[in-house]
Amino acid sequence: MRILFATTRGAGHVGPLVPFAHACVAAGHEVLVAAAPSTRPHVQRAGLKFSPLGEPDEATMAEIWTRVKAAPTGIEAGKIVFEEVFAGEFARSALPGLMALAGRWLPDVVVRETCEFASVLAAESIGVPDVHAACFLTVVNERWYDLARPMTKLRAEFGLAAPRRDRSREPYLTLAPRSLEHPDFPEFPGTHRFRAPATPSRPLPDWWDGSDEPLVYVSFGSSAAGNGFFPEVYRGALEALADLPVRVLLTVGTEVDPAALGTVPANAHVEAWVPQRAVMAHAAAMVGHGGSGSTLAAMAAGMPLALVPLFADQPDNAERVAALGAGLQLDGTARLGDAVTTLLQDPSYRTAARAVANDIAALPPVTAAVSLLADIAEQGLPLAA
Repeated sequence: MRILFATTRGAGHVGPLVPFAHACVAAGHEVLVAAAPSTRPHVQRAGLKFSPLGEPDEATMAEIWTRVKAAPTGIEAGKIVFEEVFAGEFARSALPGLMALAGRWLPDVVVRETCEFASVLAAESIGVPDVHAACFLTVVNERWYDLARPMTKLRAEFGLAAPRRDRSREPYLTLAPRSLEHPDFPEFPGTHRFRAPATPSRPLPDWWDGSDEPLVYVSFGSSAAGNGFFPEVYRGALEALADLPVRVLLTVGTEVDPAALGTVPANAHVEAWVPQRAVMAHAAAMVGHGGSGSTLAAMAAGMPLALVPLFADQPDNAERVAALGAGLQLDGTARLGDAVTTLLQDPSYRTAARAVANDIAALPPVTAAVSLLADIAEQGLPLAA
């Protein structure tokens, strides 16, 4: 079986696909990951084959991200991101290459992450099913489909027919447990939940001084570094934690030179990238933006979170973690020091995080998704009424 995985830019979008892709490769299937050229390092680091697609003009993207930062609410910011970035510029620039690749490579099934839309049209063009692998913690409900309305415009631009498949019943693969969903969201009809494989613990690098002080891992994902939130949010976090009796590890992403932050507090170390799940085995708490990948990894490790959401799904994720008692949601970095102190001193947060970790551990292994994909490739998807 040939399986084409499609993703948008950023480690947070590639990451949710990797466990499924690895499981397919291990089962003897042929896997190819298609994405923008800037995503190549993330894909190759995972040991997967990569095929480059088109990328939007950077000047156009800079103008859009300026409006995202200026949006009055997270919901408004998310609407801009979905309509103009993911279902707009990203999909428009990727679609010609994806359609050509699909017609040439002829996959049996296409697996896409939540924010990647061009592969839906590419799969339709060759008559194969596509499967949705979640890059969000919360289930994708009708509001996300409303935000994807620009796909209608894309169909017209590229002369594609109206969809014949029932998108409301598409297979939906997620690595998140039901407990991380908002209780008011109904279970999506095609939902299949799996557990990502555990990452072995590794020794911390030599740059640590061997101190017994607790490690606080700080990461705002690829979104902060690439979308205009650098360096303010990073410096704010470092300053808030500078006087605490902790060790701080900050990662800024591969698109940013750590040296651009200048002098950092004595208790902090800055890296572009670290193996996140391996580091979490050593951390006592995490500071983040509420991105789905890092939040899920922290919950799987039973680690409490202090979250400073920026936009898109991040406020939803932070709100859910706080509601479960597994962390704290903050508006900015000013009170981050107090929040981390609370997480380290109050054991109830770690207890709640470990309860979510137990929910994750109870899910079936991601290897079980391989037979599901094979069945979908053979049977196809239901047609719209």
